[in-house]
Amino acid sequence: MVPLITAASACSLHNVMLPSQNYGTKKGIKCGTNLGQGFGMKRACCGGLQIKANSQNYNGDDKFSRVFSTSSIRQNFTIRAYEVDANGIASIETLMNYFQHSITYHCKTLGVHDDVAGSTKEMIKRNLVWVYSEMQVSTYRYPKWDDAVEVETWLSTAGMNAVRFNWIVRDFKTNQMLNRASSISVLMNKLTRRLSKIPEEVRREFESYLVNSRIIIKDGDKKIPKLDDTTADYICTGLRPRWSDLDINFHVNNAKYVSWILESIPQSILMNYELSAMSLKFKRECNRDSKLQSLAEVCSDKNNNNSDNNIECNHMLRFEDGVEILRGRTQWRPKPTNNFDIFNHVPEDSIKDL
Repeated sequence: MVPLITAASACSLHNVMLPSQNYGTKKGIKCGTNLGQGFGMKRACCGGLQIKANSQNYNGDDKFSRVFSTSSIRQNFTIRAYEVDANGIASIETLMNYFQHSITYHCKTLGVHDDVAGSTKEMIKRNLVWVYSEMQVSTYRYPKWDDAVEVETWLSTAGMNAVRFNWIVRDFKTNQMLNRASSISVLMNKLTRRLSKIPEEVRREFESYLVNSRIIIKDGDKKIPKLDDTTADYICTGLRPRWSDLDINFHVNNAKYVSWILESIPQSILMNYELSAMSLKFKRECNRDSKLQSLAEVCSDKNNNNSDNNIECNHMLRFEDGVEILRGRTQWRPKPTNNFDIFNHVPEDSIKDL
């Protein structure tokens, strides 16, 4: 389980002029208004409404430039050398950290939280924090070192006692969608470590930013089987959190869970395939003194229906005593022959309504 924060509306962006990659000041789309030096205009369509937001670009080593709107917020990130994996592309852990950072900053921009954990004033009074209960990620292409990406976030409804955080990652230069992700988040009491209903006082602090947007990834209802010593093909033991793996709520950060499930993937898959999709269901939190095991089942060939050479794996993280922490499913596609040249375009039917 992982701490989270807040965001706003699902928008399908069209004809967007992005700032230059050097983050210098540039004029944006002309809208018949004198915007002033250093400010641009971004335009987006959200349903039948057109939403405009001023953007200001910053020089210097500020890792992102910021765009503000009442529906969604975007941040720009440059892929650093320490954020890439052995293939020279951004690691999945890097993307997970971008997701968490951008949603935290989104809440700060909206003025609905009072601390780095994303807690509102009423949440702080009640010792409540956001945690993930499940998450889905779909990846079409991984950015490489020194690429600039734009991460858009928004917050949508997910029942009475949960909210859904949403992300789309786009190529900063071309506006091509690279990744999309969605999570369901619930409240946890920091003192009792138990899940909590959303108090009405807390709901009133952010409900004006909730939108009824379509679910951008629909894999969440597919059942993930529970693994054990007899059904798992690979088991990695002896996993332990480090002090640096803990977040401000003194439990393990969500990106570390992803690292652990990848520990049980055989090297032959890691060397020849790349992660294309992931679905995680968090069962309980993990703290500094935990000892864990990572189980994986490679199940793509069991139905003899693998004409595209993709691989699917089921995962489970558990404590050494067998208590379940997380279930997951990963999908893998053959690596491009050259990660620096091949561009995996997003299928048209998967993005037309985003």
